[in-house]
Amino acid sequence: MPEFTHIDDEGRVRMVDVTQKEETHRVAKARGVISMNRETFETIQNQKVKKGNVLETARIAGIMAAKKTWELIPMCHPLNITHAQVDFFPDNEACAIRIESEVRLVGQTGVEMEALTAVSVAALTIYDMCKSYDKSMTVSDIFLLEKSGGKSGKFTRTS
Repeated sequence: MPEFTHIDDEGRVRMVDVTQKEETHRVAKARGVISMNRETFETIQNQKVKKGNVLETARIAGIMAAKKTWELIPMCHPLNITHAQVDFFPDNEACAIRIESEVRLVGQTGVEMEALTAVSVAALTIYDMCKSYDKSMTVSDIFLLEKSGGKSGKFTRTS
């Protein structure tokens, strides 16, 4: 198991020093799901939510969140993200929306947290815009799908 790089020899928390790391092209993709009742799902799909276009608002929120991850997660580095994308895949049968993000950069540290934050905030934005319709919505299954670049190389989730 790798050592915890956010803790020094005396047990104090620190930001990892990436000064000597080589810049590489890095990509991370993440996924999450928000489930809801049928009426709420159809209201979103038919763009009838009183607060506006839910999915486009959530897309913007997710992209903004990726860019601000370093302000939310204490040990994340501020990054010069070169691409952030959030997409939605409605599942009519399950009354759920799968959310996927992709974040890219050329840099010294990865963008996994940025991809995960994008998905999380997009889901929370959907919840916020629709909570007056359905307080029982569930945000779930947020995980890293894949990442590439850097010293650890490529990771692809297999399950």
